[in-house]
Amino acid sequence: MDVVIAGGHGKIGLQLGKLLAERGDRVRGLIRRPEQADDLVEGGVEPVLCDLEADADVAGAVEGAEAIVFAAGAGAGSGAERKWTIDYGGVVKLIEAARAQKARRYVIVSSMGAGNPPAEGGGVFGEYLRAKAKADRELEASGLDYTIVRPGMLTDEPPTGGVRIGNELPRGGIPRADVVAVLATVLPAHNTIGGTFEVVSGETPVEEAVAAL
Repeated sequence: MDVVIAGGHGKIGLQLGKLLAERGDRVRGLIRRPEQADDLVEGGVEPVLCDLEADADVAGAVEGAEAIVFAAGAGAGSGAERKWTIDYGGVVKLIEAARAQKARRYVIVSSMGAGNPPAEGGGVFGEYLRAKAKADRELEASGLDYTIVRPGMLTDEPPTGGVRIGNELPRGGIPRADVVAVLATVLPAHNTIGGTFEVVSGETPVEEAVAAL
């Protein structure tokens, strides 16, 4: 599969790119700064300079792709404005690019809580959830073969290989490495197309949990 990862230098994007490359996929990672390129190359990923907040030619950056994974984010410490320019605006730009390039598959890393964000208030985190929720709705209406993955609180703990997946789950955490395993499993899984689910750490092996969707 020919896959483009938005947020190619992020904590999820780097791990996912390496995993997909190791299994034989062609992987490109969108990055904002040239100095990030070497880290991608080390993992077998082709770096592509593309600032989703500025670049007009996003479609050119994903030319030839079969699938897009949106794993970008405004990042901790960013203000409410960047939640909208990246967590919402970046998603929409890549939806438009996918349509232009006829890339049917689109998997997004959303967030637990995006299914029912606060109507107002909640500070920057409230804005984040509202931006994620609107981005998810745009993807649902896009006509693309989408899957929306909503992980719980992300940690840098070692992977457990076990997850719990459902429409609405109790709050919980999950190592980024396990989210990466879920994304890699979801990408070629036809049963996940048109699906939205939350995921936290659990006892079910990733492949089994995804197959049961």
